[in-house]
Amino acid sequence: MAKGLQAFSWTMLLLFCAIQELGAWAMHTPVEGPGLGQPGDPALLAGGRVKRGWVWNQFFVVEEYTGTEPLYVGKIHSDSDEGDGSIKYTISGEGAGTIFLIDEITGDIHATERLDREQKTFYTLRAQARDRQTDQLLEPESEFIIKVQDINDSEPRFLEGPYIGSVAELSPIGTSVMQVMASDADDPTYGSSARVVYSVLEGEQHFTVDSKTGVIRTAVADLDRETQDRYEVVIRATDMAGQLGGLSGSTTVTIVVTDVNDNPPRFPQKMYQFSIVETAPVGTAIGRVKAEDSDVGENTDMTYQVKDEEGVEMFKVTTDSNTQEAVITVQKPLDYESKKVHTVVVEALNKFVDPRFVDLGTFRDQTIVRVSVLDVDEPPEFHPPSNLMEVQEDAHVGSVVGVVTALDPDTANHPVR
Repeated sequence: MAKGLQAFSWTMLLLFCAIQELGAWAMHTPVEGPGLGQPGDPALLAGGRVKRGWVWNQFFVVEEYTGTEPLYVGKIHSDSDEGDGSIKYTISGEGAGTIFLIDEITGDIHATERLDREQKTFYTLRAQARDRQTDQLLEPESEFIIKVQDINDSEPRFLEGPYIGSVAELSPIGTSVMQVMASDADDPTYGSSARVVYSVLEGEQHFTVDSKTGVIRTAVADLDRETQDRYEVVIRATDMAGQLGGLSGSTTVTIVVTDVNDNPPRFPQKMYQFSIVETAPVGTAIGRVKAEDSDVGENTDMTYQVKDEEGVEMFKVTTDSNTQEAVITVQKPLDYESKKVHTVVVEALNKFVDPRFVDLGTFRDQTIVRVSVLDVDEPPEFHPPSNLMEVQEDAHVGSVVGVVTALDPDTANHPVR
């Protein structure tokens, strides 16, 4: 009993880790902390003051150990232990008695199960030294940590996919498209197991990726939506900072190339022909023409106008906002006998022109519209048109009052009766 009342000090000694498969040394880091004595413990002095503080070593156990024998973790030991077996070492807390077993005589601790750091990073336990005969605590119970040491057993994963980004066509080299990020479940504070670098696995002809940030950028300046409007780029993330033996994961990034107004309108034909009867009223639609544009959306919106003086006088052009067609209508009465064919110059131009691409050429085009006027059999016309005649009141029956003349206005000039 007198021995039990003596002052003890604890020293946690971390011995070499007997891991055949890994061949690695067990590691330890000193962590200072007071003993957790309770009132009534023999280690407490009068007034409740603890005799001394304790210095504990933090134990490490390598995860995913696959050996057949229990994995040696370390040893707890009291310097008052004379090796006669009078002291019994016990542990309690997380995994005590199941995952971690202690030799009561030597204080050696072994792990009996395969541990996974990604599921649990450390275990908190408490150590006791008891008199084997009386089971009385010889030291204040004290806490220690067994930390699960990481190995590179988790590959990087892209958790936010699928990724879809976009970039405008003809963007300069180095234009940022989007950013991807991979997560690695390994310990970021130990080694390079969770240090990820990025690379382009497929699509490197058109895109690059920043190895550190995962930012995807254009590698060329001639992306053309009209040629290819989307790309499937495969990005790979490799841990161990990309060193040989690192684990990797990949994801596919869909990059959509958006449109810019880099294509002018073009008429499919350089000449169109329409016909209309000469008696068609003003406002009658003669026909429609349309210029084609390889762009999409508002970049295809157009306006049309008549460019020649004669056409401006006789015809009007409006734009159908739904079909983007030019609608040609009669603006002045037609006369077959005066002019049988009208030639109209119609111009198409983009409504919204991007000043960045004006050097690509003019964003307008012209076509010729020939309008043939069809003859209609019109009634004879009196010349002069006045119908006022005078006659004396005493004129004899049969006297000539006057003469009227009517002519056929048609080209055929049929006889009139």
